Amino acid sequence: MDLSVLNAVLGTGAILVCVAGCTPQPVAEQPLDVQLFQSWELQPGDVVAGYAVTGGLGDISIALKGNSIYAPYEGRLQPNKPGCVLFSSADVPNYLLRLCGMKHPQFGLRKAGEAIGIAEALQFALLNKRADGQWALVEPSKQILQQMLQPR
Repeated sequence: MDLSVLNAVLGTGAILVCVAGCTPQPVAEQPLDVQLFQSWELQPGDVVAGYAVTGGLGDISIALKGNSIYAPYEGRLQPNKPGCVLFSSADVPNYLLRLCGMKHPQFGLRKAGEAIGIAEALQFALLNKRADGQWALVEPSKQILQQMLQPR
């Protein structure tokens, strides 16, 4: 075998090993399931006639056109139902942010202003923990949405 061919093969192999070994591994976050106070027949994550339900009553739809979504404050991003994630924080333990339609979610602990994913059309809901332990959909503030849609 020609020495230049051997060097090329070894160099390619070294690059492949480095790329595979240096690629960040996804954070293995456990799905978080919450009990909603309000109950409707269709929920985000359901499938109807082969199509995913990405929003529901109480969600706000935002046409992001592939742009980023940012952590509004320090917290944790976890899977929820298919196509949905939940953002929680110890700083505001009685609130959860439900985000549906997000692509490439960055699960795990996130700092304020850090990109947590992208979306073409984001379905956003704010959940508030009730005294009985269930979660209720409540109206989100414009300020929270602005923090999630603008980089810092």
